[in-house]
Amino acid sequence: MQTRPLGNSPLSIAPLAFGGNVFGWSVDEKRSFELLDAFVDAGGNLIDTADVYSAWVPGNRGGESETIIGKWLRRSGKREQVVISTKVAKWVEQPGLSPTNIRQALDGSLKRLQVDCIDLYQAHEDDASVPLAETLGEFGRLIEAGKIRVIGASNYSAARLADALAVSKQHGLPRYESVQPEYNLVSRTGYEKELEPLIRRENLGVISYYALASGFLTGKYRSEADLARSSARGGAVKKYLNPQGRQVLAALDSVAAAHRASPAQVALAWLMARPGITAPIASATSVAQLHELLGATSLQLSHNEIAQLDLASD
Repeated sequence: MQTRPLGNSPLSIAPLAFGGNVFGWSVDEKRSFELLDAFVDAGGNLIDTADVYSAWVPGNRGGESETIIGKWLRRSGKREQVVISTKVAKWVEQPGLSPTNIRQALDGSLKRLQVDCIDLYQAHEDDASVPLAETLGEFGRLIEAGKIRVIGASNYSAARLADALAVSKQHGLPRYESVQPEYNLVSRTGYEKELEPLIRRENLGVISYYALASGFLTGKYRSEADLARSSARGGAVKKYLNPQGRQVLAALDSVAAAHRASPAQVALAWLMARPGITAPIASATSVAQLHELLGATSLQLSHNEIAQLDLASD
């Protein structure tokens, strides 16, 4: 699986990232280990998580995903084969991007992950209450200390990302080398109109989330009855069940049939073909599902097929 550079950083990323939000939520520790082994054995390398995962689950408090990944790293001996990405700012126990919180949160993540250094450490969301120079300055000190290799930004507006890049340049501080936005065939406007021009101009990496629109782009949810069968996904997917969403599914079905592929594979391949996208994030709860998603990395869409999908989702 051919890797892609992440911005101007030394990191090189395989074209599909594994979303660790499922660890400690919809998959237990044993299944998590199986999924991680299968992902790496197939050539994947970026594992995306956050300190807050999965605090939303009754009985959890946060840190569960990192803890499971840490146990797997220790057991598997595969630390050198993976790029570990985690995040700070959204966990209610350690919120925001103040220097003190970043430092304390990072130490907690390092301990749970059982590593000495985080490959990609991301601001999970913007924190306008803290000057950008203070946040980036602390990231810089942690890079110098060898606890972080590269930093990234998630859920930043184009304006704030531009401000952060300007502050980095002005003060000689590390810059955000990657961005993690929501982006998929049914959620295009926010990324393409504002973030994409800045990202491509500044040569930033893009690790997009909700690549399959909470499962809608798999084609499993085509009616209200389908939504009712999934209490976990139904609410998130309902907003896509409209004329445009059905048009996108029809285009996915058409392209998928031509390749003997699944709609999910086509939706991911469309993302991978987008200039500037380093790797979309996808999650799986079974090894079979994971292998299906990984099949997208070898799916080459024609210019006409990409145009067909663009038109359906425009």
